[in-house]
Amino acid sequence: MKVTVIQPPYSYEGADVQKNFDVLLSLLDACDETSDLIVLPEYSDIPADVKDNGEMFRTVDRLGPILLDHAARTAKRCRALLFVNAMHKTETGYRNTTYAFDREGTLLGRYYKAHPAPSEVKTEVEGGHGLDVAYSYERRPPYVLEVEGLRIGFLTCYDFYFYENFPQLAREKLDIIIGASLQRTDSHEALSIINRFLCYHTNAYLIRASVSLGKDSPLCGCSCVIAPTGRELVNMKSRMGLESCEIDPHVKFFKPAGFGGVPKAHWEYIEEGRRPWLYRNGGAAIVPFDRVMPYPRLCSHRGFSAAMPENTLPALACAVSLGTQEVEFDIRLTADGIPVCLHDPCLDRVSNGKGNLGEYTYRELLELDFGAWHDSRYKGLPIATLEDVLEKLAGHTVMNIHAKIWEGTDASLKMEELIALVKRYDCAGHVYFASNSAEACRRLKEAAPDIGYCLIWNGEESGKELVDRAIAAGAHKVQFDRDHVCAEDIARAHANGIRANLFYADSVKDAEHYFSMGIDTVLTNELLLLKNGLKNATLTT
Repeated sequence: MKVTVIQPPYSYEGADVQKNFDVLLSLLDACDETSDLIVLPEYSDIPADVKDNGEMFRTVDRLGPILLDHAARTAKRCRALLFVNAMHKTETGYRNTTYAFDREGTLLGRYYKAHPAPSEVKTEVEGGHGLDVAYSYERRPPYVLEVEGLRIGFLTCYDFYFYENFPQLAREKLDIIIGASLQRTDSHEALSIINRFLCYHTNAYLIRASVSLGKDSPLCGCSCVIAPTGRELVNMKSRMGLESCEIDPHVKFFKPAGFGGVPKAHWEYIEEGRRPWLYRNGGAAIVPFDRVMPYPRLCSHRGFSAAMPENTLPALACAVSLGTQEVEFDIRLTADGIPVCLHDPCLDRVSNGKGNLGEYTYRELLELDFGAWHDSRYKGLPIATLEDVLEKLAGHTVMNIHAKIWEGTDASLKMEELIALVKRYDCAGHVYFASNSAEACRRLKEAAPDIGYCLIWNGEESGKELVDRAIAAGAHKVQFDRDHVCAEDIARAHANGIRANLFYADSVKDAEHYFSMGIDTVLTNELLLLKNGLKNATLTT
């Protein structure tokens, strides 16, 4: 099989778009019927840096149809499979898309970039392009096309940096990976390392096309063909034009699985020794980060507390299994400084213990029963630590962690340890701390700006005063009391980029009322009742 990569010129001058586009089309015209597979780079419909978004999208609308028509005709003329990246305009915006054409020039499928770059995700106000990226937060397997007995996978530019995705691609047993890229800030050496590692790990050929920043540029470029051994068959570096080579995509690379082991693909050897608990959170059970999970939401208060003992692992895990978007729980400190899940300062209501929690060590608390008070079926249930919760549920829901330890005392108490614990379990994007302390908010922002904070009503102030405190402290969210909130308070929070929680609603009617006022997240003790009552009307997920 003869494969061809096309590397056209790219310019940081927007005025060069048409000139570079004409060169790209001429390179397509230079392909002939000896090629079986042709790959073009990312954003082939806009081969220059057009900084104004309006002009960029007008250019895409003008050149995109010309490019796709030319690509389809080239595929048919050359009797080749052809892959080209360009914008795809959907009802909700533009997507970074790699188009696949068969040998008749018929569209086989579209690959949407799995990891849109920050510049593609950010809105124009934020300095980005505001592309349609909602699909990228959905759970889905790798996109694979089966063509002529070949399994073909895809990566686009920023995708190449997510090495944790390589094992997923490897398990698809791909023959070829199509790479449409720019990667304008990487050196030739770095690109070679990334691309060769990809092939060695996935046991697939990489056919990757990029652009040339000029014949002497040490950056970008490196359109290439790489074998499963990691051997570079083609590396264009910064040369402009097209290059081809012969491959047999059915030939794989197998090596001894350890000294004296049977031959296996590299990824199969790695799978034998995998230790999932050592790696970053990932997989189908991980939910979107707090910053991107849609609103409105339900937050299960102290776990599924209507059915199980509050603030215990069963209550929290049950809420997660029922699909709550958020779960709320409280943390306090034992006498020996261990963060545990407990709402009251005293043990009497939710255990067979007596007195203040802070007078007991963690070991002493393990001798107590935190379940029988709710129902005899939960007799013997131990108290849960914050680490217990993170170890079992990190990344599986958004966690609203009510830090009682920061209320009325040192606003930085255990803060470094709590931050370290959250980061140890790789869930900074899935948690936010909450308390009525504005000072704790300010300190958390300084120590860990990637962890959110919700300022809670202090029991005395009006809704307006709560929002004022949140604005001054830089809080991400506020949590209103149900009896001290109005639509104007919520709107003012939103106008300042602050999300609004509401404590609490245990009926569908109440929840609908607060959502209609503009509340983003309603805390509830009756998770299942509200989920069933709202799922067809109000909730988006």
